[in-house]
Amino acid sequence: MLLRLDKVSLTYGSRPLLDQASLQLDEGERVALVGRNGEGKSSLLQLLRGAAEPDHGTVWVRPAARVGYLVQDVTAMGGDEAVAALVAGGLASDAGEDWERPQRLASVLSRLQLDAHALVSQLSGGLRRRALLARALVSAPDVLLLDEPTNHLDIDTIEWLERLLLDYRGALLFVSHDRVFINRLATRILELDRGALTATAGNYDDYVAAKDRQLQIEREQAALFDKKLAQEEAWIRRGVQARRTRNEGRVRALQALRAERRARRERTGRIELPQASATQSAALVFEAEHLSVTLGGREIVRDFSARIMRGDRIGLVGPNGIGKTTLIRALLGELPASGGQVRTGSRLQIAYYDQQREQLALDESVMRNVAGRHDQVNIGGHNRHVAGYLRDFLFRPEQLNTPARALSGGERNRLLLARLFAQPANLLVMDEPTNDLDIDTLELLEEYVGDFPGTLLLVSHDRAFLDHVVTSLLVFEGDGVVRDFVGGHADWNEYRQRHGPAGHPQPARPGAGGSRPPAPSAPSDAGAAPAHSANASPRRRLSYKEQRELAALPARLQQLEADKQGIDAELAQGALYRGGDGQDALHARLRQLAALMTEIEAGYARWAELEALLA
Repeated sequence: MLLRLDKVSLTYGSRPLLDQASLQLDEGERVALVGRNGEGKSSLLQLLRGAAEPDHGTVWVRPAARVGYLVQDVTAMGGDEAVAALVAGGLASDAGEDWERPQRLASVLSRLQLDAHALVSQLSGGLRRRALLARALVSAPDVLLLDEPTNHLDIDTIEWLERLLLDYRGALLFVSHDRVFINRLATRILELDRGALTATAGNYDDYVAAKDRQLQIEREQAALFDKKLAQEEAWIRRGVQARRTRNEGRVRALQALRAERRARRERTGRIELPQASATQSAALVFEAEHLSVTLGGREIVRDFSARIMRGDRIGLVGPNGIGKTTLIRALLGELPASGGQVRTGSRLQIAYYDQQREQLALDESVMRNVAGRHDQVNIGGHNRHVAGYLRDFLFRPEQLNTPARALSGGERNRLLLARLFAQPANLLVMDEPTNDLDIDTLELLEEYVGDFPGTLLLVSHDRAFLDHVVTSLLVFEGDGVVRDFVGGHADWNEYRQRHGPAGHPQPARPGAGGSRPPAPSAPSDAGAAPAHSANASPRRRLSYKEQRELAALPARLQQLEADKQGIDAELAQGALYRGGDGQDALHARLRQLAALMTEIEAGYARWAELEALLA
């Protein structure tokens, strides 16, 4: 046994975080600590590393055992300190010989591929987390405590970290909301829920099954208890019998029931994620033709061509800093193209989740961030008071007038989601929405995004989230190259393993996403010359008439869109509403507009159909 908690209690303000909690951690164990945001997981790690004291109970660590710790917040690092100096700080409490220390430092820096001379202040979030992990590992700890180790890491780095920790021989206790990460590492799940610690042997999937059974039993027991309490309350209200001496025991029993009911800590409610109604966008959402974007003299995106159609569900994956956000901003018109062009479809209503949370006004209250100076928000065509709406996102009444700056990372994420989902949208753009979210909220967000009826562009390093909500990927491979792949991340990972380093998906092409039929986990074709597998069906050649139809469609659709824009402008000016011809001219224009919209959408559908024949 390396460490033990024995009947530990800890209170924050008036809220108990730990209530008579006990824990034992043995050598070779890899234990995942899960629970909702604010339950006290980080506080528990602080107790275990000796940085805090419990209100009651004891914390025991085996004498001479070394404890390594990775903090959750990498933004606290900074200054002009070199990476080597930061990592060497982990040797301060090391009892080893002085001659061993330089060797350990060089070894861990090499193993984690860190530049010893780089300044911490100039590192990306992912490299900062890697440097902090090196600091935790350099003393060769017997116990390793990791608080959200995968936050801000890209998928390749997360998989590298999994391999590193699978080789670690000490005891590991880690907090994570990454379900794939937990499944691959954990030998036991420890849940912190309403002050109590509950252990489940196995991985995250085993825990989910056990938790479902536990909650069902808890609900049944609570219902039986409440029924008995209601019966006893009805008896006491009858009065005469309750005052008889022989019933004093029953009165005392009722008082005990009341006390037990008051002490019951209810499980925090589930977040409600409403769908705000929006009009349908045009069939074409974005069309990029030979798009290039250069920032700071570096070509981030090079010669990218793709068509994104209504209903496409596309994930953008690749290492941190490679250009995923840059491509999104270029498609949205927030960044100028250095080459090529982007064409944007009509009737787009965009909800944009920004990973930096810059859309939050940190000095404004929680309520004002969602509703401005109003007290109502319109959700799905119905007005709701903003306080009630925010309760759906688990904000307490006392938080509503709190500045957003005072919120935790997870609470800020929930506030941004509340702000985002209060606006109608048919294009949902989400840039790293899962950071700092607990697993319950993450799974509810999955349900929301999965049911979203419009178009989705998602940047995420959460592999399970990607697999559950997207149908195709844009894979960023470096040097500005972006490639298209049909399927989720698990499909792409399987394809990479099967084909090795040389196995690459083919370049993105017009029609990427919803304009193609579903395909197995294999690369999509490149332009008009797809690569065939051994069991691929032979491609049907277009007839001469179909070739001419396909060639003429872009110009035809461009003309139809121009005609539609002309009618839109005429209607916007309002002259038809005041004209001497009365309502006839107005109705004629509206009929023309409806016919144009039908023809435009049919044209795009035909375009997709003809290109699908080439696949």
